Amino acid sequence: MEFMEVVRRRRSVRKYRPDPVPQAKLDRMLEAARLAPSWANGQCWTFVVVTDAKVKNALAGAGNEWIEEAPAIIAACADPAKSGEKGDQGYYLLDIGIAMEHLILAAADEGLGTCWIGWFDEQKAREALGAPKEARVVALTPVGYPDEEPEPRPRKLLGEIVRKDRWS
Repeated sequence: MEFMEVVRRRRSVRKYRPDPVPQAKLDRMLEAARLAPSWANGQCWTFVVVTDAKVKNALAGAGNEWIEEAPAIIAACADPAKSGEKGDQGYYLLDIGIAMEHLILAAADEGLGTCWIGWFDEQKAREALGAPKEARVVALTPVGYPDEEPEPRPRKLLGEIVRKDRWS
């Protein structure tokens, strides 16, 4: 699939078929995330692929009950100490953001649905995953074959979001 087609095709999916996701597809998604750039190439991330029903249930209990129906959930975790900081800006969030976008676009290319989740009870998610204290659970995404086809969401025109040389 062409890159811009993948970008246009990606949707936030909240309903999944129960069919398991082949490991080869998950591996290609994770490889895309692995290749993402990061602050000083620190690669501060760890991705936890969850298919166990009990762990999925515990993650769903962190605030997004509907994710439990997906065949897999991927948790993107970061160790802030392995990423850079400039002023009060911790770059681990940016590092995970780029890696997750790579992963989610790779999923769309594989015909899979995802939904980036940034709001959840991090402590409950950390406990569900057995993550160490230095790890931040930054994002979750369910992964599976979509059982819905969400319509494209409205997007602003380029002229509304792009400036040349200066703001005004």
